[in-house]
Amino acid sequence: MTESQEMPIPADGQARPQRRIKSFVMRAGRMTEGQQRGLEQGGPLYILPLADQPVDYDQVFGRSAPRTLEIGFGMGHSLLEMAAAAPEQDFIGVEVHRPGVGALLNGVLTQRLTNLRVYDCDAIEVLNRCVADNSLDRLMLFFPDPWHKARHHKRRIVQPAFAELVRSKLKPGGVFHMATDWEPYAEHMLEVMKAAPGYRNLAADGTYVPRPEERPITKFERRGERLGHGVWDLKFEKLA
Repeated sequence: MTESQEMPIPADGQARPQRRIKSFVMRAGRMTEGQQRGLEQGGPLYILPLADQPVDYDQVFGRSAPRTLEIGFGMGHSLLEMAAAAPEQDFIGVEVHRPGVGALLNGVLTQRLTNLRVYDCDAIEVLNRCVADNSLDRLMLFFPDPWHKARHHKRRIVQPAFAELVRSKLKPGGVFHMATDWEPYAEHMLEVMKAAPGYRNLAADGTYVPRPEERPITKFERRGERLGHGVWDLKFEKLA
């Protein structure tokens, strides 16, 4: 999910600036008719532009309600299910994979949901530029790229600076909810979050929480469970 590419030193010996860390890796994908419909018909209605100042989401949604932001919703199945199950809440999804954005928006159109909006750009930019401090009730990060190889661990999105950025956007009492099916990444998340100031681990034993009922089980997760793969959920609450 995260991307950080080091620039080679050119022949003149002058080092060029490194590319900044992004919250994603762009992957190509073909569009189905439904996904294309979602983008063409749902895009103008539900995709939000990247702003240069904090967005008034009460105005966007036409109400004040508990608000959740999900980074990297993939094909959107879980986010769509959560939004449909909680019409009294508002949801904002961030995803750069165009087929996934199209699939989610097609679902929004089909189910006629009014409590979901989308950004189709870098989540770090969205957090920095669009989301006001102390404004989110929950931020979700489910199954991000674990970057398995040790030399790539620096590309993982869950790092101390990211934990601090998330904390600044959550309301006091707001929750940062993570999930991964890669145990070494779960351990990395736990290590980072334990050291992050201003949070409280909601796990009774100080490690992982049982799978929350509000997080839908994906087909991928069910397949993994049949194969004996685990999933680890972490919930950290922002202290006042």
